[in-house]
Amino acid sequence: MNTDNPFNGKTVVATGKLENYTRDGIQMKLLSLGAKPGGSVSKSTDFLIVGDKAGSKLAKAQSFGITILTEAEFEELLAQVS
Repeated sequence: MNTDNPFNGKTVVATGKLENYTRDGIQMKLLSLGAKPGGSVSKSTDFLIVGDKAGSKLAKAQSFGITILTEAEFEELLAQVS
């Protein structure tokens, strides 16, 4: 497990249609980074990864001031630490 990354120990939710990951695939990736994949956005969510048609989770994350990342931004952060 790669724990030297900004997602280690954080709660991360993914929403919308991602280009490079299935729903299970992004969950597995987050687990491998030491993150806690979440199913819904709450005040304890640290990051929201958004794809196409993100919907209500995006609006909720914005209202809570949660860090929102596109799939490309997520992969850029990973590239910096691997």
